[in-house]
Amino acid sequence: MQKRNVSIVLKELLDRDRISPTELHRRTGVPQSTLSRILSGKIVDPSDKHISRIAEYFRVSTDHLRGRAGAGMGALRDDGRDPMHSELKDISLWDDDTPVNDDEVSIPFLREVELAAGSGRFVIEESEKASLRFGKRSLRHNGVQFDQAKCVTVRGNSMLPVLRDGATVGVNAGKSGIGDIVDGDLYAINHNGQLRVKQLYRLPSGIRLRSFNRDEHPDEDYSFQDIQDEQISILGHVFWWGMYAR
Repeated sequence: MQKRNVSIVLKELLDRDRISPTELHRRTGVPQSTLSRILSGKIVDPSDKHISRIAEYFRVSTDHLRGRAGAGMGALRDDGRDPMHSELKDISLWDDDTPVNDDEVSIPFLREVELAAGSGRFVIEESEKASLRFGKRSLRHNGVQFDQAKCVTVRGNSMLPVLRDGATVGVNAGKSGIGDIVDGDLYAINHNGQLRVKQLYRLPSGIRLRSFNRDEHPDEDYSFQDIQDEQISILGHVFWWGMYAR
């Protein structure tokens, strides 16, 4: 019997949902080249980031996608809950008065702040209250310097079905230059005081911002002059995200 691995499982899921790798790329943001190498067996152990995006889309557990799960195609449990969200471990309770453990860091949220009441002009600042705790080991694993980690809340429906309104993303502010862009990856952006999370692509003349929900939110191309005129800056590369199931 052929041993199950991520390549075999991904092919089964594509056949099950009758979609192409190109469409999967469009819906998840995982680069087409990465999907092709997974399907061909050239990548046998994909990154957790890519595995999580694919598993979230197909509504299976990451273990199932990697060929480790023992039960069928397993899309949803009988109670309708996504198995990917039923395997939470090592959960601890804490509040603002709970000291940060030695193996943790408290990551601040970025927020939009109006310059003056009713002015309609905003700037991006760190929140003095909102924060999220991350394990130092997880940050190191993702190549994130502790002081360069930030959190951003996603707003609107432009990044559906991957990121819902209210989702939280972890951002590596150490990767904030146009030269740092990996085509198709997610980035947090400061667009003249507006916080946005988009896929980014480098163009010869500038950059392209892409939403997962392209039916309602078409691509946005900006020249280098546009970037300057519209005060667009990259806040950092998205290395993690989380959201409530609803």
